[in-house]
Amino acid sequence: MDIEKAVASIIEAEKSKVPIAPLTSSEQSISVDDAYQIQLGIVRDKLNQEAKIVGKKIGLTSKAMQEMLNVNEPDYGHIFDDMVYKNNASIAIDQYIEPRIEFEIAFVLKKDLKGPGVTAEDVKKATDYVVPAFEIIDSRIKDWKIKFEDTVADNGSSAGIILGDQHTAVEEIDLPEVDMTVYRNDTFLDAATGAAVMGNPLDAVAWLANAIGSYDITLHAGEVILAGALSKAIPIEDGDTFRADFSIGTVSASFYKGGS
Repeated sequence: MDIEKAVASIIEAEKSKVPIAPLTSSEQSISVDDAYQIQLGIVRDKLNQEAKIVGKKIGLTSKAMQEMLNVNEPDYGHIFDDMVYKNNASIAIDQYIEPRIEFEIAFVLKKDLKGPGVTAEDVKKATDYVVPAFEIIDSRIKDWKIKFEDTVADNGSSAGIILGDQHTAVEEIDLPEVDMTVYRNDTFLDAATGAAVMGNPLDAVAWLANAIGSYDITLHAGEVILAGALSKAIPIEDGDTFRADFSIGTVSASFYKGGS
């Protein structure tokens, strides 16, 4: 796999909003390590453009999604400062190609975490607080026809995050029992609990710390970590408003066409 060529093609797809064919459809083979090297190439390019890393996202935490992509582990991506929106934001969808929204629990760290050997208890001690969150995902791969290596290379299909305002200490709650009800345009859409994320979102963050540790990457104090979707991703349409009522708070956002 030509790593530099793949990096350039994904960057151009994001800028032009013209998606590319799956990397996995290429005559060149692509390994999972190739895919992460492509992701890191995209990260380096964004850093060179003066973007700042403010966190990480974990994807494919549900068994259903793992089975769909024929993998047995999650993936991850980087979150940059220009991807973060405040609660109740109104967001232009023209800046994306084919955006979808996911509903998650976000961790904000007060201590660094670096694998290997990070446990759920380590994550608990390193967490400042948790907040309800949305993740906007978008694929620079045409029509979301992705395999595991495609979404990994495409920075975990990450595109944006919206964070709630209510901060909750992890010591105060049982994360698998956190409940969530989602509404789209004030109509019930879905419900789930924190247990949908690998049984316990703490385990998902521990997995992340250990996975990125193999690339000598640290989760830093102050970073936001999206632990993974509690339910399925939903396509975003012009005029949509989403609200998720968690037992740890509420997060909402609206979407419109007309900007880029």
